[in-house]
Amino acid sequence: MNNFLQPPRLRISEDSESEEERRATWLELFYDLVFVVAVAQLAHNLKEDVSIAGYLGFVFLFIPVWWSWIGTTMYANRFDSDDIGRRFLVALQMLAAAALAVNIHHGLAENAPGFALSYALARAVLIVEYVRAGIHIPAARPLTTRYATGFAIAAVFWLISAFIPAPGRFVLWGVGIMIDLITPFTATKFQLKLLPHASHLPERFGLFTIIVLGEAIIAVVEGVSEQKWDVLSVIAAIFGLVIAFSLWWVYFDNLGGTPIQTARAQGKIGTVATWLYTHLPLVIGIAGAGVGVEKVLISKQAIALSDPQRWLLCGSVALCYLALGILHRVGVIRYCKIRFQFRGVAAIIVIAIAFFGKGLLPVAVIGLVAVVCVLQVAQDLYQSRPNTRLVDPEI
Repeated sequence: MNNFLQPPRLRISEDSESEEERRATWLELFYDLVFVVAVAQLAHNLKEDVSIAGYLGFVFLFIPVWWSWIGTTMYANRFDSDDIGRRFLVALQMLAAAALAVNIHHGLAENAPGFALSYALARAVLIVEYVRAGIHIPAARPLTTRYATGFAIAAVFWLISAFIPAPGRFVLWGVGIMIDLITPFTATKFQLKLLPHASHLPERFGLFTIIVLGEAIIAVVEGVSEQKWDVLSVIAAIFGLVIAFSLWWVYFDNLGGTPIQTARAQGKIGTVATWLYTHLPLVIGIAGAGVGVEKVLISKQAIALSDPQRWLLCGSVALCYLALGILHRVGVIRYCKIRFQFRGVAAIIVIAIAFFGKGLLPVAVIGLVAVVCVLQVAQDLYQSRPNTRLVDPEI
């Protein structure tokens, strides 16, 4: 701890060249541990109900969990300080996130009030932080006031929902989360003056992606542990690891601070917003793919994979590549038309596997998906060879 009591400080600069290199702090990494548990609980819910309704419920609960992490991360990116007050507030946020994780199980049933109150608490702590930052940093006050106001309105809807029976409760959740998601767009002109840190934020996004990819690895381990070891099970497990490793490769090989630099150069916040919000379907897809892999591994390998399990695996992987394609196309990650096209083709092929793969054995389905993923890595490697002009926006 640098100081016993220290007010929030501005951690960003309008001059990108003068910005100090930043890395995630130990406190941020400790905070992330709660979300490891939350993502595991979300995956557990989906494992219990692999259906359209189950998947929609999984997404409905995933969004506030992800947005809670985003809120804390975006605040720390701009205003982080290491003092007893900040540590105390992060401890409260961890408590709220832990309560979210506890209430995810049956989060749309008997635990829904607890989930709503937990999310409202997380937003309340974030609001206090923004108010505190606005008091101590006059230059940031227009942005912090707009954020605190929007998030407070959303938190009220979540708080009230805890005392309203379904389905009205979930209508209030929808209204609350929409206000939360829209609030940053009401402050775009203020965001341009306080753009996120170009090295810190990509690392933080990457760390959350690692958390979700970790769930996919856990799924492989759990899936194999629940099966008798035979040749098909081992091969299917290897394919599951290949899928996870390939998604890691194509994401992290293209990660960088490009959207923030572009926003600073062009005076447009759109690329940063695209980068932020497109990560939502990406991490949902990765988490769903992890559950899909586990379902494949615990299936009887001599019997055709069921329709819900096949669509879960293929649809989730396709969602990942669709999100990655969007990030490529708008230049949020490495701007590359060829990679955008390859990601789109991959999504189409994986959906085709789901559509035409009825009757295929589990190892065949996961094997075909793994081949598509490996081809994405191979394409990136081919394009990245020394004589390829990666600086050309047309490639």
